[in-house]
Parts: sequence; C-alpha cells; structure tokens
Amino acid sequence: MSNGLIPATILTGFLGSGKTTLLKRVLTEAHGQKIAVIENEFGEENIDNEILVADTEEQVIQMNNGCVCCTIREDLRSTLSDLADRRRKGLLQFDRVVIETTGLADPGPVAQTFFMDDEIAESYLLDSVVTLVDAVHAGEQLNTRQEARRQVGFADRLFISKADLASAADLEALQYRLRQMNPRALQRSVHFGEVAIAEVFDIKGFNLSAKLDIDPDFLADQAHEHEHHHHDGEACDHPHHHAHDDDVKSFVFRAKRPFSPAKLEDFLGSVVQVYGPKMLRYKGVLNMKGSDRKVVFQGVHQLMGSDLGPKWAPGEDKLSKLVFIGIDLPRDILEQGLEQCLV
Repeated sequence: MSNGLIPATILTGFLGSGKTTLLKRVLTEAHGQKIAVIENEFGEENIDNEILVADTEEQVIQMNNGCVCCTIREDLRSTLSDLADRRRKGLLQFDRVVIETTGLADPGPVAQTFFMDDEIAESYLLDSVVTLVDAVHAGEQLNTRQEARRQVGFADRLFISKADLASAADLEALQYRLRQMNPRALQRSVHFGEVAIAEVFDIKGFNLSAKLDIDPDFLADQAHEHEHHHHDGEACDHPHHHAHDDDVKSFVFRAKRPFSPAKLEDFLGSVVQVYGPKMLRYKGVLNMKGSDRKVVFQGVHQLMGSDLGPKWAPGEDKLSKLVFIGIDLPRDILEQGLEQCLV
C-alpha cells in the first residue's frame, strides 16, 4: 500500500467471461488480505452476492439498478467515499477494493472517478484495470459490441478464459487481434479463474513509471503490416489475422530527436481537447530538450498527468516512445503533430 492510500482494482469483461469465477478465487485464496468488493449488475436480484460472500468475510457492496457507467459520477463516488469513511472510523476493515463492473460497462468513467474527485483521490490509488476475455465468444462480441472493444483497450492485463474450448488457430487469432488493440496489456490464458494473486493485484498500471511495456511482437506486427500489401495472392507463412478492422486500435510513436517541451504541451493539450473522449489509454517515456531526466506521461480520456522519471543512463539511447490506444484515432494527425514538436 502506497502512502496509506487504499489500492483499487477495476475488474471488467464482457458477459460470461468469468469475472465472478476469478473474483471468487481471489476472495477465497489464503492471502491474508481483506478485500471490499463493489459489485454492480443489472436488475434487483443478484445471485453473485450469495456466491461471493459464501466463504469469506469480505464486505460486498452492491450497486444495482443500472450499469456503473451511467450512474458512475454519484453512485460509485459516494460508495467509495462511504467505504473510506467507515474504514477511517474503524467500522470496517479492508486492505483494498475491487470494483466488478457489469459486462456492459465502459471502464473509462470508472477509472476517471479516481482522478476527477479530490476526496476519492486522497483515499484511493487506482492500481489497474483487469479485463477478462471469453475465448469462445470474444470474436463475435468484439465484432458487435463497442463496450467489449473498449474493455480490451482500457486493460492493463488481459486474462483469456475458456481457452481450452477454442481451437489453437482461433486462440492465436484472438491473441493477435487483442495485441493490435492493446499492446500494453500482458495477455494470459487462464483456466477456471486460476490466477495467482500477484497477477491481479499491485500491477501498477496507472503508475507514472519510466517503464513502458509494449508487446515486442506488436512492433514486429506493425512493421509486417506495412509490407503486407505488396504480396496479394502470394503464399506467406504468417497467420492471416488482420481481417478485423476494429475501431479500437493502438499505435506506437518513436523518435530519436528530443521534444520541445512547449510545443509538445500545446499539441497534446489540443489533441486531448478534440479527441479525448476517444483516447482510452496513452502513455509515453520522453526525451525532452534541456532535461537530463526522462519525462513520463500518461492519460485516460481527457485526463493527463506527467512526472520526471530517472536520469538517462550514460550511453543510453535517448529514444522517446509513446503508445496511444483509442477509438478511430487519427494516426496521421497524431504522427505529423508529434513530428512537428521535435527539435
């Protein structure tokens, strides 16, 4: 736990992906932590409640009547505020919070609550968004539901459930597709929610750290895609996975020249004003003119923060690297604008 703040994890995933199974495992594992669960599902009756509380002393708070994202501003804020208040007064004991969203929720507004509200920001530290993906039904869900694509785009970690029920080719195609949508998120196939607690908690996905994890295969894929158009009809040995033109996409920008701090601040400010609602997650480790330290920035929708990272090591390649994950992002505009901010 950092600075006495309560770590919070957002658990999301489309209907039937196994969120409750994973949550039940997390709650019943002998880790010695007390976990408060904020659940929200449609409808008055909630079977999950009985499942979850069964063998645990966890405090399960339910938010019924509609999805989290619609009632987010007030419902979630007041629930979190109430939990923190009761904890301060010694009425409740818990070490961390897990918010399980309905399968139809966009995790964006849930994440924003932790940054937009001062009271919540002073009590909680958002750790990560963990997304479950159902290997059997994911293809259709990603094709037809933007919420499912957003859940993937927002993730810090992707757990693929029911992988044993999908063919090897289908699973490989799904993994490739997820990587194109979100190269930041570590992917792992899980069986019946069997995930080590260390893979769910303390991921530090929202930390302003100088570590920018991008799936290395994603970079190879990007290079390959540029070449791919030249051999129409020819046989080639890589899997043909790129038939899906998802609206949630990602791209990486790299530069060896330093950025002008003033130009970059102006450009990112204007980009966020225009495209913020479509920018799911973005992060960069930057080489700024006049600074011997790395500058780290990241954002969710219109909210963006930056910090000074460690010094560039002697002999280290001062390479700026940024990753953007969003809905129909204008890659050309972003790339041209970033180029113009270089010195």
